[in-house]
Amino acid sequence: MYCQRLAAPLARSIIAQRAPLALRAEGALATRALHTSVTRKDIDSAAKYIGAGAATVGVAGSGAGIGNVFGALVIGYARNPSLKQQLFSYAILGFALSEAMGLFCLTMAFMILFAL
Repeated sequence: MYCQRLAAPLARSIIAQRAPLALRAEGALATRALHTSVTRKDIDSAAKYIGAGAATVGVAGSGAGIGNVFGALVIGYARNPSLKQQLFSYAILGFALSEAMGLFCLTMAFMILFAL
């Protein structure tokens, strides 16, 4: 029993030494690829989360744009109250465009997270 445990690794090492270089290199590559697959998956998932986080930065810009639009509405209304209806329609248009850009950035973040 003990003799078999000692003889089997010795036989494998002798066969490995006599095997052609191409077969030994192929076995080494297969072992290396198997070993790094988990690390590669971790790096890919980390890059995916970093990309999704970077894509959500546009949502903050959308909030700043909406604040800017309604701040300008208040200033414009304070300067000329007779243009209330026209200023309000421009403010709604600016709000819609800013919100659309924020939703586009958020959609891109979800696409990065769940599509890849």
